[in-house]
Amino acid sequence: MNAFKKFAALLLALMMILSLAACGSKSDDSVQGSSDGDASSDDTAKSKIEQIKEAGVLVMGTSADYPPNEFHTEVDGKDTIVGFDVAIAQYIADDLGVELKVVDMSFDNLCINLAKGDFDIVIAGMASTEERLKSVDFSDPYFKQQQAILIRAEDDALYNKPEDLSGHKVGVQNGTIQVPIANELAGEENVVGLVKAQDLIMELKSGKLDVVYIDYTAALAFAAANDDLTVKDIGIESDSEGQCIGVQKGNEDFVAYLNEKIAEMQEQGLIDQYVAEAQTLAGIE
Repeated sequence: MNAFKKFAALLLALMMILSLAACGSKSDDSVQGSSDGDASSDDTAKSKIEQIKEAGVLVMGTSADYPPNEFHTEVDGKDTIVGFDVAIAQYIADDLGVELKVVDMSFDNLCINLAKGDFDIVIAGMASTEERLKSVDFSDPYFKQQQAILIRAEDDALYNKPEDLSGHKVGVQNGTIQVPIANELAGEENVVGLVKAQDLIMELKSGKLDVVYIDYTAALAFAAANDDLTVKDIGIESDSEGQCIGVQKGNEDFVAYLNEKIAEMQEQGLIDQYVAEAQTLAGIE
């Protein structure tokens, strides 16, 4: 009987040892499987260019109220967003072999929505700034703009230098590089920011604004459409290096690709061509 009890105890101990060994082996397999799964996920991660090609569409975010960069016009009886920014995006889409989709929204929300991944690119006459770089990345500049003011023709003699803006009601588009410059020149209490550029023009024509501070080519376009307005270059300086293409952060390869395409278009004279064509569409002579 004692021998049987000893045998049973030994058998029970052996079973416990085997059970513990099996548990240890299962735990090791689980960690290894998790590691393999993570590696597989990394291997299958697609670049931004691959994602765009797979989707078959390049989504461009813009604010189509800013001729000749981007604006609405009728093409073959259909409302269409055109402009030299759109032509640049179309060149990129064609190079990628995909369709171009243009999404129109207010300028001051473009970086927010780009950071969320709503677009692949933003092309909207937008310059790279320290503040914007906190949320999105930018390509090299593709176009350098002069600064100008748009005023009522009857007030032409009033504005000849930047200091002449002091104390006057100056309109700017929300979220643009013109906002801080206008605050400095006119006094923050005199600066009026609006969402749409066309709203600034209406306020200027009605006398609620004295000046609209805007990019030079846009000023030319709005003056061409309004005989009672005129454009002046009064020597306002900006430290902007030029207009760039915005992309979601973490896409360095995509930025490098865009820089390559920008250089390609510049070397071929295409951007100058796109600007000239857009100015004609916008009524700029």
